[in-house]
Amino acid sequence: MKKISSFITKHNKLIVIIGLLLLIPCIFGYINTKINYNILVYLPDNIETIKGQNILKDDLGIGSYAFIMTDNRNEKEILKLEEKIKKVDGVNQVVSIVDLLGTTISKDMLPDEILNKLYHDNETIVVVTFKDGTSAETTLVALDKVNKIVEDASNVNSLSQMVLDTKNLSDQEIVAYVLIAVILCLIVLVISTDSYIIPFLLLLNIGIAIIYNMGTNYFLGEISYITKAIAAILQLAVTTDFSIFLYHKYQQAKKNNKKNTNQENMALAIQDTFTSVLGSSLTTFAGFLALCTMQLTLGKDIGIVMAKGIVCGLLCVMTIFPALLLVFDKQIDKYQHKVLLPELKRVQSFVLKHNKLILVIFILLLIPAYIGNSNYNVYYKLDESLPNNLPSQVSNSKLAEKYNIISTEMIILDSKTKNDKIEELTKELKKLDGVSSVLSTSELLDPTISELLPEDVKNLIDNDKYKLIIVNSDYEIASPKLNKQIEEMNALIKVYDKKAILAGEGPLMNDLVKIADHDFKAVNYTSIAVIFVIMLLVLKSFSLPIILIVAIEFAIFINMACAYYTGTTLPFIASIIVGTIQLGATIDYAILMSTKYLEERSKEKNKEKAMQKTLSATVPSILTSGLCFFAATIGVSLYTKIDMIGSITTLLSRGSIISMLVVILILPSILMLLDKFIMKFTKTKEAK
Repeated sequence: MKKISSFITKHNKLIVIIGLLLLIPCIFGYINTKINYNILVYLPDNIETIKGQNILKDDLGIGSYAFIMTDNRNEKEILKLEEKIKKVDGVNQVVSIVDLLGTTISKDMLPDEILNKLYHDNETIVVVTFKDGTSAETTLVALDKVNKIVEDASNVNSLSQMVLDTKNLSDQEIVAYVLIAVILCLIVLVISTDSYIIPFLLLLNIGIAIIYNMGTNYFLGEISYITKAIAAILQLAVTTDFSIFLYHKYQQAKKNNKKNTNQENMALAIQDTFTSVLGSSLTTFAGFLALCTMQLTLGKDIGIVMAKGIVCGLLCVMTIFPALLLVFDKQIDKYQHKVLLPELKRVQSFVLKHNKLILVIFILLLIPAYIGNSNYNVYYKLDESLPNNLPSQVSNSKLAEKYNIISTEMIILDSKTKNDKIEELTKELKKLDGVSSVLSTSELLDPTISELLPEDVKNLIDNDKYKLIIVNSDYEIASPKLNKQIEEMNALIKVYDKKAILAGEGPLMNDLVKIADHDFKAVNYTSIAVIFVIMLLVLKSFSLPIILIVAIEFAIFINMACAYYTGTTLPFIASIIVGTIQLGATIDYAILMSTKYLEERSKEKNKEKAMQKTLSATVPSILTSGLCFFAATIGVSLYTKIDMIGSITTLLSRGSIISMLVVILILPSILMLLDKFIMKFTKTKEAK
């Protein structure tokens, strides 16, 4: 490390130039990284519902579909509309009641079940199928063109419309996320550092690290819109301390080694910083990687990008930031000011004087924290995270109100299944609670109707590989009632065809609910285990990792319990990832305090005096880190209209403050209470 640090300091201008030149390919990579806006894409490929979606796309030509409400147009106008839509690249089929009957045959020829789903109050439904999947770029481009042809996107109902709305809204907000986070962090850094120049250099360095991270995502193929939205602000939040630590070490080296040159002092600061922050960066890195254990591969998406962000942040702090400090050293000294961040001396005194009272409060809070953490409500319906005035939301309401089309599922049967069996299955499906209609081959291919159907529609519902049954439910997507109905439907169809598959948004969401429950447990247990092992090696203590994890888990419990006691319903993904991120990102506060306490206890026999010195040395740093984390996330949570992003950032901003308070107020009392236990099971020398 000595040779590397010497090279960095001697060639500081070259390092800055190289760092800036590397931005060029990274900006290219950032611009060209594909973004996915559909969470359902992250379901495992081996589950039955995904296999069903692939059959619909590859064998039946239904990659996705849309219902278009035509606003009282006559038959000839509808046919013209259909012709325009058919010409759009990416559209596979366009079908309406007009295609079945033409402009002369009476609508009474059709069964009520079909008629009621395609025609109501002189308004006709046009069904459009797309060649590619729900979130495919070709589908979204095609849907955007269809919206322009229809002239009212709120009349187009499709899961792809929800994805398109999410894309448009997210793309509008993303720049504001970063600007708000930077401005608020700048305010925190100005009051917590001693120079007006340092905050700008620090943010410039982190900005470079963020572009490196986001640019190298190009090699991952694509990332989710959630990852894109939170990665930059999280990287800013969790790597700021590294830069502050290096700056403080540099200032300390200049003070202690006045005969050394600035380059020599910076080399010492780099070596000292690397040794000090390696342990804390490893816990954060491991916390993010724990997300990769999720079956829902969105966790892998977020985990890899954020873990990579920690590496980029650490590398930039060890190379580019020291070079920037040396290049602008005179300006830093010229524009120095008094640190405005309070040291909280009264709070420190209160903690020392009332440590027993604090422990009692801690124990009393454990019960409501546990209850709240175990009972907050979660929603899985993806469109609930979007504003109600978006086209997809308006069209959902229209379709449900006028046509009672709320949740549509598709049963894929083997083509060898006999029509009498399908007819029997259809009757059984209609008996299920909440099923409003069933359209099957036995009905649609009835001789009286079959003659009316276009050949491509016949092939869609009955070809040489599969037969299709379309079921409409009265129950909302992702609701307990629909999930129960799906289980009943699955059991029923297997009786008639063991290889039958139930596909559609409802079954996909049902699988998402099951997988999310598994992921929540897997991610939490994995993150705790991995971080425990890392702290065991770094701290060389068996007792401290347990104590520190308990302290931060308590902070996480309080954070999640706030949702329960305020009646807030959280998106499922927030409930899975926030605890792991909060643990990985804020355990550093606890590590900083505990290691300093061990250092002071090796010099001081009296534990109260050791803790007093520990608090004086660590509280300002913990306060700065916690406030930077809070600043980077709170602005986004208040600004965004996407609840999925808003909930995650709200929980993280609140969690950073809670973790900070737990470490400053409660952890000192725990450390003093368990002092003998800690010193016994820790590899260190106790003061005599």
